Formats: sequence, structure tokens, C-alpha cells
Amino acid sequence: VEPGVVNLDLTLAVQNQGYFYAPDPSSQRACTIGGNVAENAGGPHTLAYGVTTNHVLGLEAVLPDGTVIETGGKELDHGGLDLTGLLTGSEGTMALVTKVVVRLMRKPELVKTMLAVYERPEDAASTVADITARQITPVALEMLDGVMLRMVEEATHAGYPMDADAVLLIELEGLREAVEAQVLEIEEVCKRNGAREVRVARTDQERDLLWKGRKNAFGAVGRVSPSYYVQDGVVPRTRIADTLRFIYRVSEKYHQTISNIFHAGDGNMHPIILFNHRRPEEMERTKHAGAEILEYCISVGGSITGEHGVGMEKNEMMALLFSPDSLEMIARLKSVFNPDNRLNPGKLLPTGKGCLEVRPMISGGRPREW
Repeated sequence: VEPGVVNLDLTLAVQNQGYFYAPDPSSQRACTIGGNVAENAGGPHTLAYGVTTNHVLGLEAVLPDGTVIETGGKELDHGGLDLTGLLTGSEGTMALVTKVVVRLMRKPELVKTMLAVYERPEDAASTVADITARQITPVALEMLDGVMLRMVEEATHAGYPMDADAVLLIELEGLREAVEAQVLEIEEVCKRNGAREVRVARTDQERDLLWKGRKNAFGAVGRVSPSYYVQDGVVPRTRIADTLRFIYRVSEKYHQTISNIFHAGDGNMHPIILFNHRRPEEMERTKHAGAEILEYCISVGGSITGEHGVGMEKNEMMALLFSPDSLEMIARLKSVFNPDNRLNPGKLLPTGKGCLEVRPMISGGRPREW
């Protein structure tokens, strides 16, 4: 495919032949394959299937000097360095991708979608850790807290309980016998961790409605707040409950409403800070709140991004995540493809112009951006 193909359109084009494209960002009705490759995008179903890099087999790309290169191909493995993996997630700082060879998956025999309802977000988070400990891997394991699920339900009428403080949206795929056994086991795990109710979608229509709520969540937020700031930190699954508690403390500290909807199965947190961009003081509080949340994610062994990328929003925080030697190596790799910094300057690597002081790297007698 070419990079302008919309993510969902790829699956729609092949589904009648029994195939689908696994990476499914919540914005899949609008986001493009090229953007997915640039950011190494994920989505709800990448818990089992992996992120974009696991479904890109080859690339055609153009270097800043006009050279056209090809990496990988239609085969599953190629000799030599994995240049396809290197370029996927490089955020347009190395080359311009013009073609993408993608990996398609066969549709599963059976799909089951479950909704577990909780009185406390911490109980939902504990369920995620318990499911992992039992070596069960759902294809999707999403969490919405009370603030978010009420906004979603008012907008989409997906059937989420308005009086709950958290829900888990769980999906299983595979052979019929295995899926049916896992449904029973997960139901037991949910109830053992305090779920007051566990529903299993009985029809495709019920399943689609549950996912409609998840996929249209960001539009639901737009009905409530003039602006919102979504973060993308990652934490170990065993630290999700701690991270939620920290986020709620940050919410109280900065007097900002923060809702949570995220890929709980792989610890990819998406706290959404609601604010009014017409009020400069709210904008500043929102920025500080977001930075504190990401710093906490790093402190518990996580990362500043799971799928949204770094860009120039979080590039100064790279110095908190990587050692100077690691940043030096990343910059050297980037310079092999983009020696004059023509592509996406000021992105991905620290520039020293933000809130964190990072001295410019010296190479070959002249300063180089990072």
C-alpha cells in the first residue's frame, strides 16, 4: 500500500477474503498507514498481535538527497540489518516512506467480547495483573475509569453503566474450545478482583456497540471540554493501579479533570486532561500535570510513549529516559540517513531549548542537533 491509505480501509478491502490488518489505533477511521509507520502505532488489539512494526515486512523510502531505497520485502525474514524495523517509528527523521508492504492476518474462528464492571479503578487494574499472571493473553484489554465511561455513554449509548467507577473491555479470539474456556476463567478472575458484573456480548451487534464506545471516546470528550491533552505513558502492568492513584493526585493538585482510557493489557496509559485553551493559566497547569505523569511513568520503569511518538512535545524528556551515550548513538544513526537534518528538524531528540537543560552534542568539530 501507499502511505496515504487509511488504516481501516485496508481491513475493509480484504475482509471478504477472510483477512484483516491487526494494528487498529482508536483513530483508525482517519489515521493513515504512513502515519502509523512513522509513530509505530498500536491500538487495542495489539496486546496479542503486536504494534505496527510487527506487521510491516518492507518499505520503499526516499532519502533527503533523493535516493530511493527498499528494505525488507514480502518474505517474513531477510538477511542483513533490519532497516525496516529501524525506519518504523523513526518519526520521519530518517526518510520519507512511499510504499509499505504489510502483513495480513486470517480472521479467527471465534471472537468473544466481555465487559467487566467495577466500583473501584484499582480493582480493575488488579484484574489486569491477575489475568497476566495466569498466562492468558486476550487480544484486547482496555480500561475506562468512571469519568471517561460516563462521557462515552452519554455520547454513544454503548451500554456502559453510568454509576460504575471503572470498566474493563476484554476481547478473546481463537479456536472455539479455547476461547470458551478462557471466557469462564476470565470471568472468575474478574469477580475475584471485585467486579460487580461481567457481561459477554451475545451477538455481533452487541460486540460492535461495546467497541463503538471505546473507538469514539475522544469524540465524546469533545462534547464536554473545549480542549483536552492526551498523554501516552507506559508502565509495567503491575504498576497500573499505582499510576492511576498518582494521576488522581495530580488531578487534585492542579485542579484539572483527568479521565483515563487506555490499553491496560500492555500498560499503555492514556490520561486525558480536560482544559480550556482560552485560559492561559489552565494551559500551563495542563502542561505541568502532563509532565509530572510522564516523569512518574519513567520512575516506575516505564516510558514516555507507547504509540503516539515523541515529536517536539516530549523530545526534551528523552534525556530522562536514555543515557547520553544512547542519545549519541540514536543521533549518529539518524545522521547516516539525514546528515543535514533536512527531515523533521527539532523532532525526537532533545534540542536543549525546552524545560530540561541538555547541552548540544559535538561531532566532527561542529554542533549537531539533539
